[in-house]
Amino acid sequence: MSKRHYKTLLGLAITCLVIAITMAAAGYMHSAGPFLIAFFLGLSFAVKGFPPVKGLSFTILILAVVTTAMYYPHLFVEIGGFELAILITPLVQVIMFGMGSSMGLKDFIELAKRPRAVFIGVLAQFTIMPALAYALALISNFPPEISAGLILLGCAPTSVTASLFSYLAKANVALAITVTSLTTLLAPLLLPLLMKLFAGNFVEIAVLAMMWDMAQIVLIPIGVGLLFNHFLSGRAKWLDAAMPKVSMAGVALIVAIIIAAGRESLLNIGFLLLFMVLAHNVLGYFFGYWMARLFKMDERDCRTIAIATGMQNAGLVSGIAKTMGKIATIGLASAVCGPIMGFTASIIASHWSNAGSKASVRHNENKEL
Repeated sequence: MSKRHYKTLLGLAITCLVIAITMAAAGYMHSAGPFLIAFFLGLSFAVKGFPPVKGLSFTILILAVVTTAMYYPHLFVEIGGFELAILITPLVQVIMFGMGSSMGLKDFIELAKRPRAVFIGVLAQFTIMPALAYALALISNFPPEISAGLILLGCAPTSVTASLFSYLAKANVALAITVTSLTTLLAPLLLPLLMKLFAGNFVEIAVLAMMWDMAQIVLIPIGVGLLFNHFLSGRAKWLDAAMPKVSMAGVALIVAIIIAAGRESLLNIGFLLLFMVLAHNVLGYFFGYWMARLFKMDERDCRTIAIATGMQNAGLVSGIAKTMGKIATIGLASAVCGPIMGFTASIIASHWSNAGSKASVRHNENKEL
């Protein structure tokens, strides 16, 4: 598509937004739904034509999915008597397989090369984020299961997209991949223990049962993915190319199912939950960065630890909430986390990318002098 086509699409999207706002102001909020959905869909494609914001495309697409699920929840509850919530666990397993298939021996060798940086990244993830989530849950006074969902989000491993945003921020991608891999592999052991510690007063936590559920959701799919990478990588190029798109589609469907299931709870406490998840995310960046600075890490590694700490694997949290049978409550924080996390990570990556570019220019000018 040419630049002119992207501008036209942006104009159509803005027109849909104006119509939606006008209808909502006139008291036709329900009828405004299709135009609001069209706005987000159009905008998600239009931003691809503008380099500074094209990284927001998937985040905006998720907003379209969230809006659709809020207006038409029945579309994501069941089809022909088949409950779509059943799909959450296999979708998360597919995403974990995709992560495993993208990993190789080189990723584990990296663990030995950078033990100190990796240790700090893992420590930040499994100390800062659960403690922040627990504090926010106490402050918010949510119903017990909503609070437990916020804490579960805090106990999750690093998001698989942290390496992408580290790349965009001109941070240390290898470190981000390594921290993501190790926190994910440690999650079946540490997450249930952290949940028992921080969320035991909100809901009953069966530690051993949760460990086994997570082994099925995380370790087995990643193990199969590693075997695929070792024996078949490059031989099934169509699958290698398809996995990122399949993972993104899986995330979108998971969000839609959870939003539809928890629609009533979200309408009642939506704004406060959004604020708490946003605070958890942003404070994760802040404390992750300064924890790395405390250990005298260089700037690139500090940025990496910040991103890896603030970004949680919301898809995995959704799968755990499903195994607990609480997808509409415990799973709600993870559903709203996706769009928020993508938006904030895009902003911080853009800021650090520009800061890094300016620093490089100044460094080159000093060398010439």
